[in-house]
Amino acid sequence: MKLAVFSTGADLRAGVADPDQGIIRDVTSVLGGPDLTAVLSDWDTTRAALEDALASLPAVPLDSVRLHAPLRPVRNIFAVGKNYRDHVREFGRSGYDTPSRSEEIPDKPIIFSKATTSVTGPYDDVDPHHGVTSELDYEGELGVIIGRGGRGITAAGAWQHVWGYSVINDVTARDLQRDHKQWLLGKSLDTHCPMGPYAVTADEIGDVDTLEVETLVNGEQRQHAPVKDLIFDIPTLIATISAGITLLPGDIIATGTPAGVGIGFDPPKFLVSGDVVEVSITGLGKLRNRIG
Repeated sequence: MKLAVFSTGADLRAGVADPDQGIIRDVTSVLGGPDLTAVLSDWDTTRAALEDALASLPAVPLDSVRLHAPLRPVRNIFAVGKNYRDHVREFGRSGYDTPSRSEEIPDKPIIFSKATTSVTGPYDDVDPHHGVTSELDYEGELGVIIGRGGRGITAAGAWQHVWGYSVINDVTARDLQRDHKQWLLGKSLDTHCPMGPYAVTADEIGDVDTLEVETLVNGEQRQHAPVKDLIFDIPTLIATISAGITLLPGDIIATGTPAGVGIGFDPPKFLVSGDVVEVSITGLGKLRNRIG
């Protein structure tokens, strides 16, 4: 299923989208509201109710609604740095890494976070925050949505905790990332985490390693890589984070970005007002955000 949060006016609604048919069905009454996070911990029951009711629920054209971020995370997004080999090298060469220009492959996952207030919709404008940053960059990523929480989750048991996936653009203020010598500020400015357009259940995707991440800027392909190229795979990331932190239903893990980000070019290709960034992942849909 492709779940979404949408509106046709002021009220948010929950929906199940069928992009092939170009429709979205309003399932707010089944879910008890538009908050998808609230149903993840009891998904088996909710899914059965949706399947029973779906055909009888009203459908509207998908292009007639406004899609919002499918989830409002319960806390900061867990994000992963330097998780594709070629990106490690381009980041090291760029001079934006700290404390040195290291191109070495990490021996353990690098985990940071993005504030919940950075989340914005799949087609909303991104605030460039002029006066705060002048070095805005893009990072297309696969987002993993946790359904069943837990602590001390093993890599072998990690897939039982994955509810599904979404597309994320980990927009980054590179100058803040560099100058403050940590990543929270540079990663967390308001609207700097476009997400969506859907939250897609894991069963619809199957083998996640077959997915491919692609980023276009003004129609030019900048990033393209398969998820199988992750240095640390999804089970390893879940095991690492949950070793001492309890994962909660609705937690989101942004798994890292491939090579081709703006700072990977010489000179760097930073985003400017009017640029349009599109991030797509096989079977998950596409983000399309204009820099305001």
